[in-house]
Amino acid sequence: QVQLVESGGGLVQAGGSLRLSCAASEHTFISYHMGWFRQAPGKEREFVAAIRSSGAGTDYTDSVKGRFTISRDGAKNTVYLQMNSLKPEDTAVYYCAAGRNNYYPAFEDKYDYWGQGTQVTVSS
Repeated sequence: QVQLVESGGGLVQAGGSLRLSCAASEHTFISYHMGWFRQAPGKEREFVAAIRSSGAGTDYTDSVKGRFTISRDGAKNTVYLQMNSLKPEDTAVYYCAAGRNNYYPAFEDKYDYWGQGTQVTVSS
């Protein structure tokens, strides 16, 4: 059982930056694909970014390309989401997720473990 704990959320003005972290409880973290999803008030949860277990491939939803960067540190069992040029529409609860099997970055049901989420609020 992998436990995921997100941190780094908060309130930021439009144009600002935040870095989210997701710490995993197991050293087997390196064998998991990792993803970030978000859910805004009144909306369904949506895919944001993902990174392969090897770290060699990443994927992003179109609305964050060029602004967000996902990365991972195997030594720290941690995945990061660097968010720059934030916009009010990025306001949401952000969740990290871990998947053991084939890499389908945008499909929620391909992830086996989820964190509790961290709130990101971007003011205009």
